[in-house]
Amino acid sequence: MTVVGTVAVIVLAVLIGTILQRLSGTGVGLVVAPVLSILLGPALGVLITNMTTVVSGFLIMLSVWHAISWRKFWIIAPAAILGAIPGAWLVGQLSAGWLSIILGSIVVAALLVTVSFRALPQWAGRTPALVAGLLGGFFNTTSGVAAPVMVIYSRLSRWQQASFAATLQPIFMTMGAASVITKLAMGSVVTNGEAGLPLGWLFPGIVLTVLLGILLGTKLSRRVSASAARTLAMTLAGLGGAGAIVRGLIEVL
Repeated sequence: MTVVGTVAVIVLAVLIGTILQRLSGTGVGLVVAPVLSILLGPALGVLITNMTTVVSGFLIMLSVWHAISWRKFWIIAPAAILGAIPGAWLVGQLSAGWLSIILGSIVVAALLVTVSFRALPQWAGRTPALVAGLLGGFFNTTSGVAAPVMVIYSRLSRWQQASFAATLQPIFMTMGAASVITKLAMGSVVTNGEAGLPLGWLFPGIVLTVLLGILLGTKLSRRVSASAARTLAMTLAGLGGAGAIVRGLIEVL
C-alpha cells in the first residue's frame, strides 16, 4: 500500500473510533488498534493507538467533565500506570508475529467475555478498581485495548453508565500516555515503522482527525444510541482482532 493509502486508512480508523467513543465512551482502542496493527505492524500500530487515546480521551473529557467520578479515577489511574511497565517490557521482547497473535487474541477473548457474562456478581470497593487499573494498563500497552476490562469492572461494581463513560476518558488518556512514555523509554518500539511514517507529522493529523470525530459524534448522538455504537465498535474490533491473528500466524509460520 502507498503512503497516501496508509494515511487514508489511519485517518478513517481514527475517525470512526473517535465517533464511536464520543457516542458510547469506548471505541478508539477497539477499532484503531487492530486496524493499525495489521497496517503498520503490532508495535507501531498500538503505539499510534495509544497516542490517539491520549488526544481523544483529553478532548472528550472536556465535554463530559461534570459526570466524571474523580474518586474512582484516582484509584484506577495509578494502578494503570504500574500495569503499563510490564506491558512495555513484553512488547520489546516479542517478535512482530507473536505480538500480533497476542494482540488479536486479547481483543477477541475480551470481547467474548464482555458479551458472554452479562449478569456478574457484585464486587465493589478498592480491590476490583485496582485490579481493573493494573490489567487495563497492561492490556492497553500491549494491545491498545483496555475497554473490555473496564466494562467488566463497571458491571462488577454496578457503576452507573453515564458516570462510567465519562470517567473512562481521563482513564484512557492516562493509560495512553503511560503506554507511550514507557514504550519509548524502554526502546520497545521502532518509531519509523514498517510504512516509514514519522510520528512528528502524524500526531498533528491525529489531533485534527479526533476533533472532527468528536464534532461528528456529537451531532450523531441525537440519532444513534450508545448501545448501537458500542455494538458496532465491538463488531469492528472482532473483525480486526481476527485479522491480526491471521497476520501473526502468517508471519510466524
